[in-house]
Amino acid sequence: MDRINIIKKRTILFNKYEIGKTLGQGNFAKVFHGRNVSTNENVAIKVIKKEKLKKERLMKQIKREVSVMSLVRHPHIVELKEVMANKAKVFMVVEYVKGGELFAKVAKGKMKEEIARKYFQQLISAVDFCHSRGVTHRDLKPENLLLDENEDLKVSDFGLSALPDQRRSDGMLVTPCGTPAYVAPEVLKKIGYDGSKADIWSCGVILYALLCGYLPFQGENVMRIYSKSFKADYALPEWISPGAKNLIRNLLVVDPEKRFSIVDIMKDPWFQLGFMRPIAFSMKESAVDDNIDFSGDDEANSDGSNAEVVGGIGTNHMRRPSYNAFEIISSLSNGFDLRNLFETRKRSPSMFISKLSASAVVGKLENVAKKLNLKVTGKKDFMVRMQGMTEGRKGRLGMTVEFSKSSGDTLEYVKFCEDEVRPSLKDIVWSWQGDSHSSC
Repeated sequence: MDRINIIKKRTILFNKYEIGKTLGQGNFAKVFHGRNVSTNENVAIKVIKKEKLKKERLMKQIKREVSVMSLVRHPHIVELKEVMANKAKVFMVVEYVKGGELFAKVAKGKMKEEIARKYFQQLISAVDFCHSRGVTHRDLKPENLLLDENEDLKVSDFGLSALPDQRRSDGMLVTPCGTPAYVAPEVLKKIGYDGSKADIWSCGVILYALLCGYLPFQGENVMRIYSKSFKADYALPEWISPGAKNLIRNLLVVDPEKRFSIVDIMKDPWFQLGFMRPIAFSMKESAVDDNIDFSGDDEANSDGSNAEVVGGIGTNHMRRPSYNAFEIISSLSNGFDLRNLFETRKRSPSMFISKLSASAVVGKLENVAKKLNLKVTGKKDFMVRMQGMTEGRKGRLGMTVEFSKSSGDTLEYVKFCEDEVRPSLKDIVWSWQGDSHSSC
């Protein structure tokens, strides 16, 4: 009998990604291993059926997940690389993290303290970055913490996360969500809660689980678990060091006002041992381009079957009209439009109109800089650049005369503009142009 060599045909998605084996499968999505055919980079591709999204009413969750992941780019957060779509499916291309869930290690029992501390430090670093971008995770647990090939932690699954525009006018969130064993007591009280403080409670539960090998609040049913967490009814085993015990006690505090903040955690002696802030930032205003160009050639779907493509990236010269990725996804329903959720462009410069001469405005800006303890680092062609004198969350705050942030933390910039810059310029500004409530 002649030997027959069977060569499996490769499945290429949008002329860019080779689809490999299935990594996981849920009720409405499949995750495949993928490879960028140009760069040979390994990725994971989440394939979501639009029909399922609509049927299961999961549009909001997917919108939120994609929106949030486009805002947070950090060494310890799973990176969203690209979003594509065809008529039937949405494709989320994310960083491939092959080490599995941290939960698998927790399930084996308690960890050595130095290992638990390393994971906790990486978790807090990622959570701190999310909070600096106005994002709260709201479902932190070991199942949502992945490990890469270097045994470094990556935060994933932002489906329940909250963005600033979901908060009430007092800054509080109202929607109860999370996993019972990890959710903060105030989340369930229906009076509003600080999402950042709730995340810190979850981090405390995770630290306890890493050091003990089991959860602090357990019970035969959900109500029993809640009853214990409402009273912070837990016990610390004798093998945990005094320093770790002290930190846990300051994290699992029922009153969120008395609970440690991120700053408090980072000052804690036990936490500080060996801690180094990540320096490998690839900081962008967004990890996703919302103006993806779509070719019109038919491509293979993730299951190998052909389908008409109305979204993706290709090189075919016979092009159909280009579509924005979120216009494609919006075809699900009139209300499913991602464009206003993606902060994919740089924050627009906030400009003002003045009736004074250019030299008078520049002079006023120099005086304001001195008053606000800013250093004028450049002045040319009526353009003034100012630099902060103190270090912020992401370095020194910098801005130009139009007040578009050029460095530093976005939230620090917004607060600085609203509290300091605008009042100082009120005598020269006739009117402000642009978004008056969110930036200078």
